[in-house]
Amino acid sequence: MMKKLKLILLFYFAINFLNISLGNENFFDKGLKLYKDKKYEDARFMFEKSIVFNPKNSNSYLYLAKIYNVEEDQNKEEKNLESVLLIQPNNEEAILMSMKIALEKSNYSKVKELSKTFTKVCIELCGENKVILETLENLEPKNNES
Repeated sequence: MMKKLKLILLFYFAINFLNISLGNENFFDKGLKLYKDKKYEDARFMFEKSIVFNPKNSNSYLYLAKIYNVEEDQNKEEKNLESVLLIQPNNEEAILMSMKIALEKSNYSKVKELSKTFTKVCIELCGENKVILETLENLEPKNNES
């Protein structure tokens, strides 16, 4: 009798663990589909659910940042990008987005610092760094002349 009970409990916990693991991926996948369909409010909800089940899911934070970028909520975008970079410091997309925010805020030292990191980790978006640095060079002399 005890063996049957232990076996049933073990089976129950294994199934629940599997459901939770798959559920988290399912939330992210649903959020990604909604994001691609430009249903940002629903996508945000799914990414937030994904984070509840897996707080270290950097992709959920990244897509939340992208949603806040579309919605022009720079503070929330920046907070989510910071979360991405805490979890995954070499995420080139998050670094690039952070550089653009720093550039908008005229935080040129932060842009330069992020650019150094970006140069080391970039794989796909390397050309973007050049554009940002050129913009920075065009802005800095104007800033120094004032």
